[in-house]
Amino acid sequence: MAKIITYSPAYTLVPTYECFNRCSYCNFRTNPFQSPWLELETAKQILTSLEHQGIIEILILSGEIHPLSPRRKLWIERIYDLAKLALSMGFLPHTNAGVLSYEEMALLKEVNVSLGLMVEQVSPKLLDDVHKHAPTKIPQLRLQQLQWAGELKIPFTTGILMGLGESKQDRKDSLDAIALLHGQYGHIQEVILQPYQPGKKDIFQGKPLNDEEILEVIALAREILPKDIALQIPPNLLKNSQLILKSLELGVTDLGGIVPKDEVNPDYHHQKIDLLRQELLQQGYQLKPRLPVYPQYYSWLSDSLQFSLYQKIS
Repeated sequence: MAKIITYSPAYTLVPTYECFNRCSYCNFRTNPFQSPWLELETAKQILTSLEHQGIIEILILSGEIHPLSPRRKLWIERIYDLAKLALSMGFLPHTNAGVLSYEEMALLKEVNVSLGLMVEQVSPKLLDDVHKHAPTKIPQLRLQQLQWAGELKIPFTTGILMGLGESKQDRKDSLDAIALLHGQYGHIQEVILQPYQPGKKDIFQGKPLNDEEILEVIALAREILPKDIALQIPPNLLKNSQLILKSLELGVTDLGGIVPKDEVNPDYHHQKIDLLRQELLQQGYQLKPRLPVYPQYYSWLSDSLQFSLYQKIS
C-alpha cells in the first residue's frame, strides 16, 4: 500500500509587499509606501478566476506594517476583510502576516481556519547579521506568538529557516522550543523546514546547506518533534527528486502549499502537481490534497468556520 503524503492546493494573496523589517535574505519585501495594498475588488476578481480549479487554501501572506504606524489598524482590517471574502467565496483562509498582538490574533482567528509564523531560529546571534534590521525577528517575540496561539486555541503552523548562519545546536534549540510549546498547548499542526536558497533580490552572502545537512536537520526534527506534528518541506527548494524522496524516507509527511507562484522564493517554481504526483507514486507514495487545518483541530474552530469547513469536505 502506498504511503500517503499530503499537500495543500493553494493560492497566495498578498495584501502588501511593504515591510518595515529588512532581512538580508528576503526576496519578498518592498520599502514602506512602495507597494499598493491589494484592493478587495481586485481580490474578488482573482478569487473568482480560481473557482473550479481545485484550490482550497487561500494563503494571505503579508509584509509587516510597523506596530506603531497609524496605518496598522487599517492593515489588519484589510487582512481580515480579505480572509472574510475568501470564506464567502468557498475558500479556506490561512494567514501569515508576521508578528501580531494578542488582540490581532484573536480578531483574525474569526476568519481563518489556521494562522502561521515561522520561528526561524531562536539564536539571538542572527540579530547581529541577517536580522540586524528586522525588529520583529527577536526570537522571544516570535515564541510569544506561538504561546498566544496556544492560549487562543488557534491551529498553528510554524517552522525554522535553515542556512542563515545558525549552528547545529541552534537548530536543535529552535526545534526544542517548538516542541516545548506544543507540549503545553497541543496547537502546532505542522512544522516547516525551509532551506535558504539564494534569490535575485537578496543581499545575503551565506551558503545554502548541502543535501547531507538538509537531511540531517530532517532526521533531527523527526526525532525531537512529537508524531502528531506534520513535518513539511517545500519541494521547490530541494534540488532534485532524489532529495525529496530521501526527505520522505526520513519522516517528512507534507509538501506544503503547492502554489502557482512561491511569493517568498519567487525564483523557485513548483513542479506541476500531476508530474510530482506521478513521480511519487512510482516510488510508493500517494500524494493527496489536504485542508489548511488538520482534522484534530476542527473542533477548535467557531461554528461559522466549521460550517465553511464541512462545506468543503462534503
